[in-house]
Amino acid sequence: MRAAERSALETLRHGLRLSPEFRRGLGGTAVLAVLATLGKVIIPFAVQQVIDHGLRGAAPDVPFIRNMVLLCGLAVLLTALAGYLMNVRLYRATESGLATLRGKGFRHVHDLSVLTQNSERRGSLVSRVTGDVDQISNFMQWGGLMVIVAAGQLLIATIVMAVFSWQLTLLVWACFLPLIFVLPRFQRLVAAGYTAVRERTGDVLAAVSESVVGSAVIRAYGSEDRTARRVDAAVDGQRAAQTRAQKIVGLTFPVTELVASVALAGVVLLGVELGLHGSITEGRLVAFLFLITLFISPLQTATEVLNEAQNAIAGWRRILGVLDSPADVADPENGVTLPRGPISVSFEGVGFSYPGGVPVLHDVSVDIPPRTRVAVVGETGSGKTTFAKLLTRLMDPVSGQVLVDGIDLRDVKFSSLRERIVMVPQDGFLFDATLEDNIRFGRPSATTEEIRLALTELGLTDWLDGLPAGLDTPVGQRGESLSAGERQLLALARAYLADPDLLLLDEATSAVDPATEVRIARALDGVTRGRTAVSIAHRLSTAEAADEVLVFQHGRIVQRGPHAELVEEPGVYADLYASWTSATRS
Repeated sequence: MRAAERSALETLRHGLRLSPEFRRGLGGTAVLAVLATLGKVIIPFAVQQVIDHGLRGAAPDVPFIRNMVLLCGLAVLLTALAGYLMNVRLYRATESGLATLRGKGFRHVHDLSVLTQNSERRGSLVSRVTGDVDQISNFMQWGGLMVIVAAGQLLIATIVMAVFSWQLTLLVWACFLPLIFVLPRFQRLVAAGYTAVRERTGDVLAAVSESVVGSAVIRAYGSEDRTARRVDAAVDGQRAAQTRAQKIVGLTFPVTELVASVALAGVVLLGVELGLHGSITEGRLVAFLFLITLFISPLQTATEVLNEAQNAIAGWRRILGVLDSPADVADPENGVTLPRGPISVSFEGVGFSYPGGVPVLHDVSVDIPPRTRVAVVGETGSGKTTFAKLLTRLMDPVSGQVLVDGIDLRDVKFSSLRERIVMVPQDGFLFDATLEDNIRFGRPSATTEEIRLALTELGLTDWLDGLPAGLDTPVGQRGESLSAGERQLLALARAYLADPDLLLLDEATSAVDPATEVRIARALDGVTRGRTAVSIAHRLSTAEAADEVLVFQHGRIVQRGPHAELVEEPGVYADLYASWTSATRS
């Protein structure tokens, strides 16, 4: 069942199964809630005793009244202590459960394929793992506490009221029963309202995050006003959804107040009548009025609890929606660990299409022997990048299979796959840390000396010496302190340090100037020697040095062979090479 289709109760049950920490120690917390409620009941009981016994004689019974006051003081202290311990236990269980939920949500996002991730806006995914979990936290730490206390208060207040006067107790329940039957209808309306609120909140976060990340592009094209209107529209949508939900919630409070007033008036009238007939004493009637306050209090706060509960359930549905998304590129349970060494690659009848789209790869079959340097070329949209993503198992083929060393990629452990195959994407993501930290991401155990040696072997020592702080140079968010070419150099160094058996370069030199490209080409000649290497690029200088060139057109391999042969044959590659040569000379 999809998360959006679950009822509130089913959502809570499923959420509690995923985070069992919420239920741990719940029995002890409930006992403390009962003790805290019993402390509140002592005061109406003491009032009844003082009126009916301490003040009934010719003179007030001062010692008796004093004892009752002391009893009330002790009850207040015990109530405060029980309430404190109850809060601590509830907060501890809640934070543990939420930490588990956040961790599962975060890990599952990374388990989803690139294709599935791309179907969701990044800001919306972040909202689900952060903001929506925070909404659950607000409810569990406040609303959850109120639910426990309210249940205890209603039960104990009802029992004590029945002891004082069963007739008045029936009257009170007769007034509130209709409200209890009506509340579920409000709950469904509020649930729908707050589901819309959480969705619009995700829209706001997505719009704001995209406008911040893309601020340079926005300024370059003078789109500040248009972007501001988009953010304003998202904010207005969230405000409108919040207002609609609050209007529904707001209906419950005046209704509860009205019912409470009717119940209180009825108790006074019926209580006086019972008192005149000797069915209830003055003390019991006054104590009953105290108890009505204790009884009504949780019902009056039900509005706020309902508000927080539906907001939390809406958030829970959204985070469960992430967790319920199948990890279509999953780590096999009993996966194969590949031994280290040069890798052979085989595509056998591989086809791929994006959901709802036309096929982008058609029956691709190709063998890449170990220690072979292959260049993959083709026009934009020909299927080169899809080929690369399938080879690194960022996506799985719709038909056919991709084999490494004769084993289907879907049967290889992720840990083994990521260790043996490393991809340098078009835009290698850099973290907001130093140059050294970003390079070490390729192999966390690498020492500073090993990182310097890797840069030396790549011929990047002069570039490193030209940076203001060398390896300690901060790269900024997403590497914004570096040029596009420098980011590519760093990504190459990171991949080289990882020492893969198959190196896949997805247009890794596309943003590098010609002089730097020549330097990297010389370094890569040494880096790729002795290992399988697949390079995907628009610039054909890489193809000249490759052992074999694969030429893609409309999702098919239309030519393959060494550069020297293909460039002499009429066809796609010769046309591409002629265009590239003309562009580099002009």
